[in-house]
Amino acid sequence: MRKSKGATEAEISKALTQWEKNYLGVGAVAVKSDILRNMIIVQLDHVLTPAEYSLCKDKDGMLSVKKNRNGLVESGIEQIKEIIFTITGEEVVSFHTDISTNTGERLMVFKFAKNLEAQFS
Repeated sequence: MRKSKGATEAEISKALTQWEKNYLGVGAVAVKSDILRNMIIVQLDHVLTPAEYSLCKDKDGMLSVKKNRNGLVESGIEQIKEIIFTITGEEVVSFHTDISTNTGERLMVFKFAKNLEAQFS
């Protein structure tokens, strides 16, 4: 039986939360995944620690936190791509991520060759 779009999105959110906890040692407070055309957009809320928020009060600290956090995620990209492939059955063509040092929110965008959303219509 094929999973619904909502069930697939929830599975992605749960898997990425678990990956964060296992790989980074800390996880987001809330995660929301959306399948949109040939992309999966993941919003992870409150991923920064209190110490990182404190560092972000000046430009050098903010740039340092962004660089370090993005580097940590990029270092685990093969694991993340495998998680997404296991859930969707599709290979990730490209991956983009950034973090807001203001809100502590991370966005991840996974792009695919196929329209994933069409599979659920």
